[in-house]
Amino acid sequence: MSDKIFLILAGVLWGTGGLSGALLGELTGLHPLAVAAYRLLIGGGLATVAVVTRSKALPRSGMAVRRLLAAGGLLAVFQATYFAAVTLTSVSLATLVSIGSAPVVVAVVTSIRERQLPQRTTALCIALAVTGLAMLAGMPSTRDTWHTLAGVALALVAGTGFAIFTMISRHRVAGLSTGVTTGLGLLVGGLLLLPVALPLGMTLPMHTDVLLTAAFLGTVPTAVAYGFYFTGLRHAHPVMAALAAMLEPLTATVLSVAFFHDSLGPTGIAGAVLLGTALAVNYSAQSRSADGEPALPGERPGAGVGS
Repeated sequence: MSDKIFLILAGVLWGTGGLSGALLGELTGLHPLAVAAYRLLIGGGLATVAVVTRSKALPRSGMAVRRLLAAGGLLAVFQATYFAAVTLTSVSLATLVSIGSAPVVVAVVTSIRERQLPQRTTALCIALAVTGLAMLAGMPSTRDTWHTLAGVALALVAGTGFAIFTMISRHRVAGLSTGVTTGLGLLVGGLLLLPVALPLGMTLPMHTDVLLTAAFLGTVPTAVAYGFYFTGLRHAHPVMAALAAMLEPLTATVLSVAFFHDSLGPTGIAGAVLLGTALAVNYSAQSRSADGEPALPGERPGAGVGS
């Protein structure tokens, strides 16, 4: 299966995370940070078990440990700052700024590292995707100016964290496979969130609907989705990876319309079309590159966290 298909599947599955997380919070009364901690702990635990059963030994080199701490730390920062931004502003504005800023950060950093401006197709795709996401996000926050500014700042931190996570994850450390990085990185992120989430309360009622919702949240949009994402990162360009992540709010919007009778409206429909067009154009451009045009840079085995 194509690496780009894995990235697209990851974006779609991520879109189920917001709704299942919101449902878990509604069923249990948990704080959003506690829901985020459960998501990473359950997903990371499941992925780690799968990794350990397949691996004879886990890497213990200093470089491998630093990579796992970096991946887990970035996941924890992304989750924590995103949910904090939601509480200060709104889901739509926090999602717009965090997810929408990620491909822009990736494109800028990639251009600086490669010492060349983004290709016109890349710039066009980013512009279409961000515009489409803005149209999907709807009206911004209704809170006061200071809450909005603080929330936007936190969402930018979240988007930057996800962008850095996307870039460093493409570069493998010797002896540290993608699967190990995925499983342990998610688990480390959840453990790092515990000191913040525990004081807020993490009691999980032992009810069937609660347990099924928690299991779904930790499995489908977390363990499976991040597994697809890391697999797709092996050779795909980081901008494509960040653009694929924009399928998360698109999927969540479609599911909300289908199951919660939300109204998308003409503006939302136009935004979905723009976002889909951006992904299709980027996918087509990279396919042509793979079929004969100069290839986009691939991963560099053995590269460090700061590479």
